[in-house]
Amino acid sequence: MRGPPALPAPRGPSAPPAMFAELNELLGASPERPDAGQFTLLRDTRTDGSFLVHHFLSFYLRAGCKVCFVALLQSFSHYNVVAQKLGVSLAAAKERGQLVFLEGLKSCLDLLFGEEEQPGQPSPLQFLSGGCRDLRALFDFVRESLAAGDPCKGPVLLVDDLSVLLSLGAAPVAVLDFIHYCRVAVCYQLKGNVVVLVHSNEDSEDEENELVVNSLCHHSDLILWAEGLATGFCKDVHGQIKIIKRLSLRQAAEQDQVQTYQYKIQDRNVTFFARGLSAAVL
Repeated sequence: MRGPPALPAPRGPSAPPAMFAELNELLGASPERPDAGQFTLLRDTRTDGSFLVHHFLSFYLRAGCKVCFVALLQSFSHYNVVAQKLGVSLAAAKERGQLVFLEGLKSCLDLLFGEEEQPGQPSPLQFLSGGCRDLRALFDFVRESLAAGDPCKGPVLLVDDLSVLLSLGAAPVAVLDFIHYCRVAVCYQLKGNVVVLVHSNEDSEDEENELVVNSLCHHSDLILWAEGLATGFCKDVHGQIKIIKRLSLRQAAEQDQVQTYQYKIQDRNVTFFARGLSAAVL
């Protein structure tokens, strides 16, 4: 299981951490005016891209958006510990109804070990019981969770990580259908945003996972692709990130806009810099 990444400490209730300011500047994003109707794909290869999940979770909570977080990889306490470092309390957000948190690990255990469900409330991961192989119950959970949000603030669906559904036995077509219906409901009907993390390895023999990743890339408005260094470990550069803005998806542009940066995760910050311009090189 992944441990909490080294992220910056909170600066105060209103000022975002340094990592947020720098990454938001690269993305052209602002908590005061978050984009609407956008599907963002977080992709990591040979590295851990979970710091991007924590960024978007805290970013949208700070912006006042209602967030449905389908957390399939870690427990609530894990995400809450990291969020507190970023100056956000997930427990407080849940209490005031701004955050709807699906703890996938607990839901899986409840289903697999026969915990009784509440009448009329089937588990969002009902496909694990073997009765139905689609993800309709998970989609219904997302739609009902976000339907009652503030219409002035676009709701957000955040998934960490989609590859887990395949590992649990969901078919690629079921996963892609789930994302398609979520995009229609959240991005187009509710004018909100969908952010999904997937793991990928271009040399992997997991054809189903790569099929899902490649399909999602073709339908994403924005792709943040974190990659490990081809040369291996480096104490001064932890990886590189490609920011791919899919201009061809919505505009009459022939090519997408691609920016590539390297990054270093420090104890209290994450710094981004152009390739070859790290402090170790200069």
